Amino acid sequence: MPLSEHEQRMLDQIERALYAEDPRFAHAVKATDPHVHYKKRVLKAALGFLVGVSLLMAGVVSKIIPVGVVGFVVMLACCMWGFSSWKRISSGAGGDVPARGPRQPRASRPGFMERIEARWRRRREGP
Repeated sequence: MPLSEHEQRMLDQIERALYAEDPRFAHAVKATDPHVHYKKRVLKAALGFLVGVSLLMAGVVSKIIPVGVVGFVVMLACCMWGFSSWKRISSGAGGDVPARGPRQPRASRPGFMERIEARWRRRREGP
């Protein structure tokens, strides 16, 4: 959704104030592309995954269980880190993943206990 004229003016005013206060920081923030940051994170996660696989294989071959467990944990953590970064890249969002709309309520369907109680009433009332 585009910004209104008032919001755009306020944003420009904040940007000018930031440049006036700390021009070096403002230039560094403006020059940084968030996609580059997340691509680097995905690359680091892939390298960490390879390290985890190596540790897992070393633990299996040498029959040292803790090394294998550590390797598995490293693999799992790197997968989670990489997929979260990949999700941010593919969502097209610069910083945050866009918020989803309000959840739609499920179709009103009786719960498990309500169904059991209805069956019980039907049995007691007879055929």
